Amino acid sequence: MEEIKLKDEYIKLGQALKAANFVDSGVMAKIVVKNGLVSVNGEVEYQRGKKLVDGDIVSFEGEMIKIIK
Repeated sequence: MEEIKLKDEYIKLGQALKAANFVDSGVMAKIVVKNGLVSVNGEVEYQRGKKLVDGDIVSFEGEMIKIIK
């Protein structure tokens, strides 16, 4: 599981996908999120701008990201 340490109060979903190298660009992040391929805390998420906070878990294609403070 990949971990992303927060520098601020939150990180947006699209930024987290890029930071974990799950996608190459913001455009690609938009596409995978819009197509329902990304889950946050077990729920499919359709908003690329979803604010992720400490403890959130993102899943994409069998890979996971944990957001930590």
